[in-house]
Amino acid sequence: MFHKEGAKLILITTVIVTAWILLADSFIAIDWLRMVVQSIGLVLLILVLQFFRNPKRNTHVDDTTVIAPVDGKVVVIEEVYEDEYFKDKRLQVSIFMSPINVHVTRYAVNGKVNFSKYHPGKYLVAWHPKASTENERTTVVLENRLFGEILYRQIAGALARRIVNYAKEGTQVKQGTDAGFIKFGSRVDLYLPLGTPINVVLNQKVKGGETVIAELPSHE
Repeated sequence: MFHKEGAKLILITTVIVTAWILLADSFIAIDWLRMVVQSIGLVLLILVLQFFRNPKRNTHVDDTTVIAPVDGKVVVIEEVYEDEYFKDKRLQVSIFMSPINVHVTRYAVNGKVNFSKYHPGKYLVAWHPKASTENERTTVVLENRLFGEILYRQIAGALARRIVNYAKEGTQVKQGTDAGFIKFGSRVDLYLPLGTPINVVLNQKVKGGETVIAELPSHE
């Protein structure tokens, strides 16, 4: 299964690669050279297809947990000051996605979208300390019925040039469902209340829609 955001690029790439292979077959007489040229085209198509893949995930919907919004590696777990929405200290958990990771963004919790904003910006490497405040990004705040508000931020990387965000203010969303897409390398930051029990460690690989990042305190 492929994500809808890749439909146009997949079609264009398929047409170009098909023409590339046919032209190579017609105009390159040397067998080994023709095979090399055709293989380059196939590799390009495979790379595009794998980037836009959208595998089904088995999300265990639970209001007491925050699940990973994306695939990748945990690169930050620290207390920070969040100055855009909360304007107070929060626990930040950041997940870095390489170009070979699945780049679908999924909702980390059930809840209502209280805030959703796009920010144009730079394209620093995604692990740069200033990427959270200077890169192209979107900020989304979800209100969960047990916990309250959490914030996640999609951040473009050095290769990314477009962030897709489906979160609309005032709508109800379901944990694990499609929240958007970031093209070609990026990062997602989660901002949780101080003291939230974290279930992951630095450099751990996580799977979007399945890995439990944190346990929200239950009020029941």
